[in-house]
Amino acid sequence: MTIKYVVFYRSADDVLSRAQEHFAAHKARLDEFHARGDLLLVGTFGDPQTQGSMSIFRTRAAADEFVAGDPFVVNGLVKSHEVREWHEIYGA
Repeated sequence: MTIKYVVFYRSADDVLSRAQEHFAAHKARLDEFHARGDLLLVGTFGDPQTQGSMSIFRTRAAADEFVAGDPFVVNGLVKSHEVREWHEIYGA
């Protein structure tokens, strides 16, 4: 069993109208964390406005670091977030 850390984002009410403005900076941060091996998976749920998104990180420190500087969080596109420890049984 391997421990990973899942970050859930709850979208702000106006996320769809404001996401494009901050997407390039958000994507650059995603790319940085993925390139260094800390971000394993990321994506939105079917309706990002009402269901939000999630990402999976290798460590709790990486998850916390990502959230603290994420342009979507810093600029108010995320209403709230939660980091959960996740015990992976089967990995790819």
